[in-house]
Amino acid sequence: MNGASAPVALTMHLALLSSISFGGFPTVLPAVRAFVVATHGWMTDQDFADCFAAAQTIPGPNMILMMSLVGWKVWGIPGAISSACATFGPPCAMYFTAYRAWDRLRAAAWQPIVRRGLVPVTVGLVIASGIVMARASDGGWRAAAVTLVAAMLLLLKRLNPLVMLLAGGALGGLGLL
Repeated sequence: MNGASAPVALTMHLALLSSISFGGFPTVLPAVRAFVVATHGWMTDQDFADCFAAAQTIPGPNMILMMSLVGWKVWGIPGAISSACATFGPPCAMYFTAYRAWDRLRAAAWQPIVRRGLVPVTVGLVIASGIVMARASDGGWRAAAVTLVAAMLLLLKRLNPLVMLLAGGALGGLGLL
Protein backbone atom coordinates (compact mmCIF):
# COMPACT_ATOMS: atom_id res chain seq x y z
CA MET A 1 0.00 0.00 0.00
CA ASN A 2 1.49 3.34 -0.98
CA GLY A 3 1.98 6.28 1.35
CA ALA A 4 -1.15 8.18 0.26
CA SER A 5 -3.61 5.31 0.63
CA ALA A 6 -2.26 3.98 3.97
CA PRO A 7 -3.86 6.69 6.13
CA VAL A 8 -7.18 6.36 4.33
CA ALA A 9 -7.14 2.58 4.74
CA LEU A 10 -6.27 2.88 8.43
CA THR A 11 -8.97 5.50 9.07
CA MET A 12 -11.65 3.50 7.27
CA HIS A 13 -10.64 0.29 9.04
CA LEU A 14 -10.73 1.97 12.46
CA ALA A 15 -14.13 3.53 11.68
CA LEU A 16 -15.49 0.11 10.71
CA LEU A 17 -14.05 -1.59 13.79
CA SER A 18 -15.27 1.12 16.12
CA SER A 19 -18.73 0.64 14.65
CA ILE A 20 -18.84 -3.06 15.57
CA SER A 21 -17.08 -3.03 18.94
CA PHE A 22 -19.30 -4.34 21.71
CA GLY A 23 -17.98 -3.45 25.14
CA GLY A 24 -15.70 -0.71 23.90
CA PHE A 25 -12.77 -0.53 21.55
CA PRO A 26 -10.57 -3.04 23.44
CA THR A 27 -12.80 -5.79 22.07
CA VAL A 28 -11.50 -5.18 18.54
CA LEU A 29 -7.81 -4.79 19.41
CA PRO A 30 -6.99 -8.20 17.87
CA ALA A 31 -8.37 -6.98 14.54
CA VAL A 32 -6.48 -3.68 14.78
CA ARG A 33 -3.26 -5.55 15.57
CA ALA A 34 -3.81 -7.92 12.65
CA PHE A 35 -4.41 -4.98 10.29
CA VAL A 36 -1.46 -2.77 11.29
CA VAL A 37 1.09 -5.46 12.23
CA ALA A 38 0.37 -8.66 10.33
CA THR A 39 -1.34 -7.36 7.19
CA HIS A 40 0.48 -4.09 6.48
CA GLY A 41 3.61 -4.18 8.64
CA TRP A 42 3.21 -0.54 9.67
CA MET A 43 4.20 -1.51 13.22
CA THR A 44 5.88 -4.40 14.94
CA ASP A 45 4.26 -6.40 17.71
CA GLN A 46 6.53 -4.57 20.14
CA ASP A 47 5.47 -1.15 18.75
CA PHE A 48 1.84 -2.15 19.14
CA ALA A 49 2.37 -3.40 22.69
CA ASP A 50 4.28 -0.21 23.52
CA CYS A 51 1.41 1.95 22.24
CA PHE A 52 -1.00 -0.08 24.35
CA ALA A 53 1.20 0.28 27.44
CA ALA A 54 1.61 4.03 26.94
CA ALA A 55 -2.13 4.50 26.46
CA GLN A 56 -2.88 2.51 29.62
CA THR A 57 -0.67 4.73 31.78
CA ILE A 58 -2.57 7.91 30.98
CA PRO A 59 -5.99 8.63 32.50
CA GLY A 60 -8.86 9.26 30.17
CA PRO A 61 -10.03 7.69 26.94
CA ASN A 62 -7.07 5.36 26.51
CA MET A 63 -8.20 3.55 23.35
CA ILE A 64 -8.65 6.84 21.53
CA LEU A 65 -5.11 7.70 22.61
CA MET A 66 -3.82 4.32 21.51
CA MET A 67 -5.39 4.61 18.06
CA SER A 68 -3.96 8.13 17.84
CA LEU A 69 -0.51 6.67 18.49
CA VAL A 70 -1.10 4.03 15.81
CA GLY A 71 -2.25 6.73 13.36
CA TRP A 72 0.74 8.88 14.23
CA LYS A 73 3.06 5.95 13.45
CA VAL A 74 1.41 5.52 10.03
CA TRP A 75 0.93 9.17 8.97
CA GLY A 76 2.16 11.59 11.63
CA ILE A 77 -0.12 14.23 13.18
CA PRO A 78 -2.86 14.02 10.50
CA GLY A 79 -2.95 10.25 11.03
CA ALA A 80 -3.25 10.69 14.77
CA ILE A 81 -6.19 13.06 14.37
CA SER A 82 -8.02 10.99 11.75
CA SER A 83 -7.48 7.78 13.75
CA ALA A 84 -8.85 9.38 16.91
CA CYS A 85 -11.92 10.67 15.06
CA ALA A 86 -12.47 7.27 13.40
CA THR A 87 -12.27 5.61 16.82
CA PHE A 88 -14.84 7.74 18.64
CA GLY A 89 -16.99 9.28 15.90
CA PRO A 90 -19.05 6.34 14.61
CA PRO A 91 -19.75 4.80 18.04
CA CYS A 92 -20.78 8.17 19.49
CA ALA A 93 -23.32 8.67 16.71
CA MET A 94 -24.61 5.11 17.04
CA TYR A 95 -24.76 5.18 20.85
CA PHE A 96 -26.66 8.44 20.83
CA THR A 97 -29.21 7.08 18.36
CA ALA A 98 -29.49 3.70 20.10
CA TYR A 99 -29.85 5.24 23.54
CA ARG A 100 -32.74 7.39 22.41
CA ALA A 101 -34.51 4.34 20.92
CA TRP A 102 -33.65 2.17 23.96
CA ASP A 103 -35.05 4.80 26.31
CA ARG A 104 -38.27 5.10 24.33
CA LEU A 105 -38.73 1.31 24.51
CA ARG A 106 -37.56 0.88 28.13
CA ALA A 107 -40.74 -0.95 29.16
CA ALA A 108 -40.35 -3.63 26.48
CA ALA A 109 -40.10 -7.19 27.79
CA TRP A 110 -37.14 -8.02 25.54
CA GLN A 111 -34.78 -5.40 27.04
CA PRO A 112 -33.60 -7.44 30.06
CA ILE A 113 -33.05 -10.46 27.81
CA VAL A 114 -30.88 -8.46 25.41
CA ARG A 115 -28.88 -6.99 28.31
CA ARG A 116 -28.21 -10.44 29.80
CA GLY A 117 -27.22 -11.78 26.38
CA LEU A 118 -24.71 -9.02 25.71
CA VAL A 119 -22.80 -9.56 28.97
CA PRO A 120 -21.07 -12.85 28.01
CA VAL A 121 -20.36 -11.56 24.51
CA THR A 122 -18.65 -8.47 25.88
CA VAL A 123 -16.69 -10.40 28.51
CA GLY A 124 -15.47 -12.90 25.90
CA LEU A 125 -14.35 -10.13 23.55
CA VAL A 126 -12.45 -8.34 26.32
CA ILE A 127 -10.72 -11.59 27.35
CA ALA A 128 -9.76 -12.27 23.72
CA SER A 129 -8.24 -8.78 23.49
CA GLY A 130 -6.26 -9.38 26.66
CA ILE A 131 -4.87 -12.63 25.26
CA VAL A 132 -3.82 -10.93 22.01
CA MET A 133 -2.09 -8.11 23.92
CA ALA A 134 -0.33 -10.59 26.21
CA ARG A 135 0.99 -12.51 23.20
CA ALA A 136 2.07 -9.31 21.44
CA SER A 137 4.08 -8.14 24.45
CA ASP A 138 6.19 -11.33 24.38
CA GLY A 139 7.39 -10.82 27.94
CA GLY A 140 8.60 -14.40 28.48
CA TRP A 141 7.72 -16.87 31.19
CA ARG A 142 8.70 -14.59 34.08
CA ALA A 143 6.35 -11.84 32.98
CA ALA A 144 3.58 -14.41 32.45
CA ALA A 145 4.17 -15.77 35.96
CA VAL A 146 4.06 -12.28 37.48
CA THR A 147 0.84 -11.55 35.58
CA LEU A 148 -0.75 -14.77 36.80
CA VAL A 149 0.29 -14.13 40.42
CA ALA A 150 -0.94 -10.53 40.23
CA ALA A 151 -4.30 -11.63 38.80
CA MET A 152 -4.71 -14.27 41.49
CA LEU A 153 -3.83 -11.82 44.25
CA LEU A 154 -6.25 -9.24 42.88
CA LEU A 155 -9.05 -11.78 42.68
CA LEU A 156 -8.43 -13.58 45.97
CA LYS A 157 -7.13 -10.84 48.28
CA ARG A 158 -8.90 -7.80 46.81
CA LEU A 159 -5.66 -5.81 46.76
CA ASN A 160 -5.55 -2.35 45.31
CA PRO A 161 -4.50 -2.67 41.62
CA LEU A 162 -2.02 0.16 42.18
CA VAL A 163 -0.04 -2.14 44.49
CA MET A 164 0.29 -4.69 41.68
CA LEU A 165 1.21 -1.98 39.19
CA LEU A 166 3.96 -0.65 41.46
CA ALA A 167 5.27 -4.16 42.17
CA GLY A 168 5.38 -4.98 38.44
CA GLY A 169 7.10 -1.68 37.70
CA ALA A 170 9.68 -2.33 40.43
CA LEU A 171 10.41 -5.84 39.14
CA GLY A 172 10.74 -4.53 35.60
CA GLY A 173 12.91 -1.62 36.73
CA LEU A 174 15.23 -4.03 38.53
CA GLY A 175 15.58 -6.06 35.35
CA LEU A 176 13.81 -9.11 36.79
CA LEU A 177 11.24 -9.23 34.00
